Amino acid sequence: MRVLLVEDQRKTSAYIKRGLEEQGYAVDAVYTGREALDWAEAAPYDAVVLDILLPELDGLAVCRELRRRGARVPILMLTARDTLDDRVTGLDAGADDYLVKPFEIRELLARLRALTRRSSEQPKTTLLQVADLVLDNATHHVERGGKTIDLTAKEYAVLECLMREPGRVLTRTMIAEHVWNYDVYNESNVVNVYIRNLRRKIDDGCDLKLIHTVHGVGYRLSVKEDETV
Repeated sequence: MRVLLVEDQRKTSAYIKRGLEEQGYAVDAVYTGREALDWAEAAPYDAVVLDILLPELDGLAVCRELRRRGARVPILMLTARDTLDDRVTGLDAGADDYLVKPFEIRELLARLRALTRRSSEQPKTTLLQVADLVLDNATHHVERGGKTIDLTAKEYAVLECLMREPGRVLTRTMIAEHVWNYDVYNESNVVNVYIRNLRRKIDDGCDLKLIHTVHGVGYRLSVKEDETV
């Protein structure tokens, strides 16, 4: 498995690189945001480990540009910042997971295993539809009633999770494990934040509400409103 490591602190980079290589990963280490984009364009990677604070281009800009280019490689973002707003910003930029420094190498390895496993298990079905809400997984285009809905990367991922199992109640933990990992949910209200954003973009102004809360359980996407609010 090949990993692109983007970390400008040489000692930290060497520590991560050694830990990954000891577990059999092939690691290319670069130290600036522009190097990251060049290497990601030149070679296929199974995952990217990306620090936020980088010279030339920061990690958020790198992440956004990779997603703009259509790269779907799992991205694990590293940062010393640990507030909910910081996490949401990183996830909205297109990161798949968020690891706060300092960390142990075994935690980073566990996060990478989870990310690459989810990536390999992604279903191949491209078009999902519930009522007049349509999601195209090939193009990441979302529309309702023929009107395009602009979503961030993580809003899209949460919506896709709900749309793949319409009518089924998904707990916050199930959504978090699909989109990020359990720790993201366990330490914050990030799932609630994204559900609220999706409701505003998808249901506001529509007579038929599709995203429902099931008290004490979680959320579901459905045309039925019984037992929900």
